[in-house]
Amino acid sequence: MKQNTTHSFQWMPLIAVSILLSVSLAACKIYSFTGANLSPNVKSVTIDLLDNRAASAPASYAQILTEKLKLKMVTEANLKQVNADGDLHFSGYVTGYNVQALAPTAQVQTGVNRLNITVHIDFVNATDEKDKWGQEFTRYAEFPATELLSNRESQLIEEINKQLVDDIFNKALVKW
Repeated sequence: MKQNTTHSFQWMPLIAVSILLSVSLAACKIYSFTGANLSPNVKSVTIDLLDNRAASAPASYAQILTEKLKLKMVTEANLKQVNADGDLHFSGYVTGYNVQALAPTAQVQTGVNRLNITVHIDFVNATDEKDKWGQEFTRYAEFPATELLSNRESQLIEEINKQLVDDIFNKALVKW
């Protein structure tokens, strides 16, 4: 009989730690499978149309990036998109859009080109006055110098936008 009592008490510390861990995680924030770390008070997001300040960017570029950011916040953070006064607020502008020649070949030609896109994002969490920042994010995609940018531009923009939106999401909600 004594042996069974000792055996059952061995599980008590494990159960106690599990309960404490569960309560600790649930007490402060809401965690999601995307890694978003949101206060239960955060329910909405306002994302202003980004301004295009990069002379060489396509006219629709800022709109496309804005829509990608909205979609990510609504689908992966489960936030309601509102036109004004959201609990989270994003604004900003495109600061750079250029092609850079890389990887010269033996014939002194460029073997690879790189499309670079830079955006400046300002973020404010209305539920936490300390949670605000402004930051530039830069991403790029490479393509063969033998191809024209116009032939690959939409594919490259799609690739870069995914990376930029992930970076912005992670900075604002995952706190990386």
